[in-house]
Amino acid sequence: MPLPHGHAGSANALEELKSHIATGNARPVLTEVLAALDRLLDSGEATTIDLGAFPFGPGDERLLDELLGPGEVTATIEALGRSIVAETGVPGVWRIDHFDERGETLSRFIEVTLIPDILKTQQGDAAQGRADLAERLAAFDARSPGGQAHD
Repeated sequence: MPLPHGHAGSANALEELKSHIATGNARPVLTEVLAALDRLLDSGEATTIDLGAFPFGPGDERLLDELLGPGEVTATIEALGRSIVAETGVPGVWRIDHFDERGETLSRFIEVTLIPDILKTQQGDAAQGRADLAERLAAFDARSPGGQAHD
């Protein structure tokens, strides 16, 4: 039901209030991130934390974002929907969010790792890329005398 004219501010205030509602699960998740960083530093072991496995309110999400902070690297992957991989302000801690074609959230993870697997090139993809480049180079050589580019 729409709010009466002049009450749009009330809707914004309600959304702002909701953004502070928490289940209390952000703290245990952050404690697990801290333990995962210890494992990463001690043994190189990566850890994935499925945020969908915990009841999380908007306040939990807000606290998580506040304490982890923003990082320097963000990558967007377009394959069967969109995935956003974002480094947090804590090196070695990454947020990975997957969305369907309509933009609805499919899954949310924190990965504690030096580089998330989703960003690593797969062996088969690298082999295909090598073959593609060799083909392009051969085509270039065929149309350019001596294989040199000419302006």
